[in-house]
Amino acid sequence: MRFSNFSVAGIVLLAASASLAQTPSYANVGRTPTKEEIQAWDIGVGPDGKGLPAGQGTAKEGAPIFAAKCAACHGAAGQGGGIGPRVVGGKADLETLTTVRPVRSVGGYWPYATTVWDFINRAMPRGQSGTLTPNEVYAVTAFILAKSAIIREDDVLDAKTLPKVEMPNRNGFVPAKFADIPDEKKRGCKQGVCP
Repeated sequence: MRFSNFSVAGIVLLAASASLAQTPSYANVGRTPTKEEIQAWDIGVGPDGKGLPAGQGTAKEGAPIFAAKCAACHGAAGQGGGIGPRVVGGKADLETLTTVRPVRSVGGYWPYATTVWDFINRAMPRGQSGTLTPNEVYAVTAFILAKSAIIREDDVLDAKTLPKVEMPNRNGFVPAKFADIPDEKKRGCKQGVCP
């Protein structure tokens, strides 16, 4: 069966117009964010601490903030709750990572303390993300790390000290260069194509 160019073009045009007719209209929904709103969310914090704002906090300062804004989901001591996962834990949790039921606590799983800060800053508290000040984020991060026996309760976390915190699982992830993994299956190679 042969189709003329006109009939193929007509079918394509008909299909395209049918799909456009089903596209919902989002007029009068939401608004364009302000420049200040974009700048407030437009940060990236890497392992080296670049992007961390000014501010500071200790575990002692973080305890009442955690109790007021985090404990409802993560438990009073960070042990996990009905909604949120366990956040407190350290070296002992490393031994569970290769088991059927690994414990992925912040202290025993996350490789960088700066990632903890960044996640809290961007996503916590649940349903109110972005409402904590930099000082509060440093303090809650310090609270979690102190309860995980990674830092002392009176250690001050700020943009200079946070990147220096050695997390128990810092070296538990893939190396910086995938080529350093000799086993191609472990590297994620498929059909001779490797990342």
